[in-house]
Amino acid sequence: MTGMLSVLVSFALVHPAPIRSQSAESLLERARALHRKYPLIDGHNDLPWSYRRGGQSVFWETDISGHREGGQTDIPRLRAGGVGGQFWSVYVPVTLGADEAVRITKEQIGIVYKLCKRYPDAFEIAWTADDVERVFAKGKIASLIGMEGGHSINNSLETLHDMYRLGARYMTLTHSRNTPWADSATDDRQHGGLTDFGKQVVREMNRLGMLVDLSHVSPETMHDALDVATAPVIFSHSGARALCDHVRNVPDDVLRRLKKNGGIVMVVVFRAYTSGPYAEWQKKRTEQRRRLDVQGVGVQVIERQMQEWEKQNPAPEATLSQVADQIDHIKRVAGIDHIGIGSDFDGGGGVAGLEDVSKFPYLTAELLRRGYSDEEIGKILGLNALRCLREAEKVSAHLRRR
Repeated sequence: MTGMLSVLVSFALVHPAPIRSQSAESLLERARALHRKYPLIDGHNDLPWSYRRGGQSVFWETDISGHREGGQTDIPRLRAGGVGGQFWSVYVPVTLGADEAVRITKEQIGIVYKLCKRYPDAFEIAWTADDVERVFAKGKIASLIGMEGGHSINNSLETLHDMYRLGARYMTLTHSRNTPWADSATDDRQHGGLTDFGKQVVREMNRLGMLVDLSHVSPETMHDALDVATAPVIFSHSGARALCDHVRNVPDDVLRRLKKNGGIVMVVVFRAYTSGPYAEWQKKRTEQRRRLDVQGVGVQVIERQMQEWEKQNPAPEATLSQVADQIDHIKRVAGIDHIGIGSDFDGGGGVAGLEDVSKFPYLTAELLRRGYSDEEIGKILGLNALRCLREAEKVSAHLRRR
């Protein structure tokens, strides 16, 4: 009891006096009730890759039925966080050879199936929106699969079909580098968006019923995909660029286009994409490093001087309140129907007050404090994501009939 009161007091101190005259404890109680009513569908969690980074045997050596040291995701914390559906990212590095990327992506998909087999009381595979609702009603976490990067299909529509048949229900068109058919946000401009084949990939994803994920792509690629897509797109883990000027985030002109497309931005919980002051600090740090590189003073000297620079210029903290600010902004520009949650936990996610999957109700409590209705929060938690998935299924059925 003492520990819980301590958490609640900390919450009240971090967040200013509520708009509504309710205590932090009552807001948190309301938040948890909403998580029991609506499935929180998190758009992005890198747990499968965290297993692979540790080696093939780590999956069997690591038991997530209890607290998992050094991670942000385990079953008790997923339960505490009220998570009802999870897109597990089956990321593989862009540095892999093309054939190897395909092979390892399929192995990553296998890890998701192993999770559900090893912990059948907690997880169950979901392929459709109806599956998500059915699994959530059983008290389990609906487990969906998201591919993070078009390099995982090796320029092959047939491989795209294979991934869909294996259960992948979204694909991020690029990761940190361009593909031969789409520009990334964090690479040099090469195609000016999507190539003709890239547009064909989007059309084929619509035909299959696979969500087109535009996190990681350049603004030109975002616009090209929106020009082509006949089903809602998603941003599985991104923020609003107007609040945090990072190339990974979504500009307002793209946010406005989501109204017509029906897509959503699943708001990320990662300081580089959440906090404007941190993004500015990161730019200054990069500029400082570049200046030292130009001077050619040697790696050891550069590292020592960068450590000194960071002591004199400490990184700003990113907070749960700033995540809520992102939601506020997207609501103003795109509307309440175009927001979701995409944490990026176990791949770099986490901010002060929202450090792991157990803390999602604190974000919900903050939204309640800001005056969001229960219905609006239901949409943000998962109803918007379910609508996108269901609409993609309808578009697919229509295109297949044609």
